Amino acid sequence: TFARKIECSMELSFDNSLAVGYKNHSQIARRLTEDWVGRNMFCPVCGNPILTHYENNKPVADFYCEHCHSDFELKSKECSTGILGNKINDGAYDTMISRIKSYNNPNFFFMNYADGAVNNLWLIPNHFFVPSIIEKRKPLSDNARRAGWTGCNILLNEIPDSGKIPVIRNSVEVSREEVLYRYKRTETLITKNLESRGWLMDVLACVERLPGDEFTLEEMYLFTDELQQRHPSNSFIQPKIRQQLQILRDRGYIEFLGRGHYRKRR
Repeated sequence: TFARKIECSMELSFDNSLAVGYKNHSQIARRLTEDWVGRNMFCPVCGNPILTHYENNKPVADFYCEHCHSDFELKSKECSTGILGNKINDGAYDTMISRIKSYNNPNFFFMNYADGAVNNLWLIPNHFFVPSIIEKRKPLSDNARRAGWTGCNILLNEIPDSGKIPVIRNSVEVSREEVLYRYKRTETLITKNLESRGWLMDVLACVERLPGDEFTLEEMYLFTDELQQRHPSNSFIQPKIRQQLQILRDRGYIEFLGRGHYRKRR
């Protein structure tokens, strides 16, 4: 029942009996990790206690919520250090870019596991995905079975920390309330305009890279060249920085202290 599901904490271990009969390591990993999500994970968007598994090889995503209709894709990596790294392999580059531009990309779960148990699990909401965080890989060689196919990498280090929501951190479950709160807070950043989304995420990432809780407009101007490279068609980078800071202020991510001074809001 709903109440019973809410009360139960997550069981971090995999059901290794599901690996019987499989020889391919990637198939085993997918079977175990997807089963774990299906048994343990709630919807971080609306709080529904159950996520439903799509049919195998569904191109849209791996899981969906029957209540709010949110989609979720799972990416997992076996790693004893608990670190996913700066990039994660994904599918076809053109497909990913098309999904981002049409705003129908799923939310992502990134899982790190070792010794048959989940160590870390992060949620990255779909509105943090912009084309600049998708890296195009080299096409497969002419001798490959899928010659010319071009995959992509998701650049995790390019995503603002606000968009990396921990569900399990160092083998410790984060409270459901905190996960739901942190997701809800990011909803103020949702915009269907791709260019606006790109600017907002880029400036937010710059704000988060500044040390301490308080910063100045002059410190933000130090990112001018970097932002110019990301947005070469824009000749007014510093006015754009000021504009995005106003948006982040209005959406509750920073406070304006006056005279070009700001404070981050946690």
